[in-house]
Amino acid sequence: MTKRCYYEVLGVERTASIDIIKGAYRKAAKEHHPDRNHGDSTAEVRFKEVSEAYEVLKDDQKRAAYDRFGHAAFEHGNGGGRGGNPFDFASSFTDIFDDLFGEFTGGRKARRQNRGQDLRFNLEISLEESFKGRNAQIKVPSAVACEICGGTGAEAGHKAEQCPTCAGIGKVRAQQGFFTIERTCPSCRGNGRIIKHPCKTCQGAGLVQKERTLSVDIPAGVEEGTRIRLAGEGQAGMNGGPAGDLYIFISLAPHQIFQRDGHDLYCRAPVSFVTASLGGAIEVPTLDGGRTKVSIPEGTQSGRQFRIRGKGMPVLRGGGMSGDLYVELTVETPVKLTKKQKELLKQFEEEAAPGSQPESEGFFAKVKEFWKGEA
Repeated sequence: MTKRCYYEVLGVERTASIDIIKGAYRKAAKEHHPDRNHGDSTAEVRFKEVSEAYEVLKDDQKRAAYDRFGHAAFEHGNGGGRGGNPFDFASSFTDIFDDLFGEFTGGRKARRQNRGQDLRFNLEISLEESFKGRNAQIKVPSAVACEICGGTGAEAGHKAEQCPTCAGIGKVRAQQGFFTIERTCPSCRGNGRIIKHPCKTCQGAGLVQKERTLSVDIPAGVEEGTRIRLAGEGQAGMNGGPAGDLYIFISLAPHQIFQRDGHDLYCRAPVSFVTASLGGAIEVPTLDGGRTKVSIPEGTQSGRQFRIRGKGMPVLRGGGMSGDLYVELTVETPVKLTKKQKELLKQFEEEAAPGSQPESEGFFAKVKEFWKGEA
């Protein structure tokens, strides 16, 4: 069967740059990859065709030979250097994989530097501390570089050696038919290094557990679940890799008076039924340590809220803005009444004028209508 022109296979011009050729191959290889086209023999043939075309056109010398002689440049062992089969697709695919994804993995020859793990620290603060902000000293147990060996993992006078099995990569490749399988090196367990004389303090790990004291600035206005990131304060990395980060999760302890909802504060204040009936005033505390007066109008009902502007929580990065304080009144029913008080209350009820208790009168009026409808 006559082979198609390699440029036609990839859908590029003969003057196309290597970047354009690489981009065309990426698109075609994904489209026709056997893993995405199970049972489609045509896709497999097409995938091999685009891989063969890319193998030639990505190489300056092969491309020059192809531009001059066409497919004849690789027939009878000419220019291919592999006998009558210049395209060993297994090794070709390995090279192509490195070309396409090398920038993401750092290339096969890069030393494996493992970033340290991120750590989480739960910090509970009071509502007052959330209101004002604070500086907290926390103790965090984590892995740090061993001071004895300087993090190398080797005894003094010795050093870690490159793993001969994986050449320091930390991974080995095995050929399985058309595909190349990559797995962790069994000799160095992915470290890329072998330590023949390990440090007695860290046992060759290069890391030791240590409790560190860190200073954390808690800004005013932090909410429940706020996450504060301390870059580079997590676990130390292996093989000289960068340390992870420390994430501090803020939780708020329950408060005996206030409840928080976003930037607003809520508190419940009981008042006597006399104050609620006749009107008056009460003083309630504010979270900044002050107090404020709430005027109660005559006939106030239980559950009514009074809004005090600007006495809530500060808005984080809000330029000095604050939420509001909501005071909810609950009318308290008196207990342990004297005989005289009971008599006065009975007299009060007997002399109550129609409309003096609008909520209860309205409710029971609706109940009567409901019962009539049921009858």
